[in-house]
Amino acid sequence: MRISEDNKLEKIIIVGDRVLIKPKTSRDQTKSGLYLPPGVQEKEKVQEGYIMKVGPGYPIPADFGYDEESWGQEEEEVRYIPLQAKEGDLAIYLQRDAIEISYLGERYFIVPQSAVLMLVREEDL
Repeated sequence: MRISEDNKLEKIIIVGDRVLIKPKTSRDQTKSGLYLPPGVQEKEKVQEGYIMKVGPGYPIPADFGYDEESWGQEEEEVRYIPLQAKEGDLAIYLQRDAIEISYLGERYFIVPQSAVLMLVREEDL
């Protein structure tokens, strides 16, 4: 299978309550026209980027009732409370909680849902 822009993230599985974010391209120039050296915007506390993949959510503990025999049942699948974030959302997140990774020459951040401050979703009407 050849890796293309469309399928390069297919094999990635995000675990738990985390999201994979591709940082938005930073501007090298301020509103007043000053050019910033590399890395200045990366030191800001709040960053923004697009959500590329979303984990399954928060796991729900299994219900072990006493009225049923637990040894006679098949093992049930883990259930999750889904996350608010969806692929394609613009996320505003705390930089201090983000973990930077490099995958196939691209820079991404893995961020827990608790570090996402705001989501901007473009819904098609």
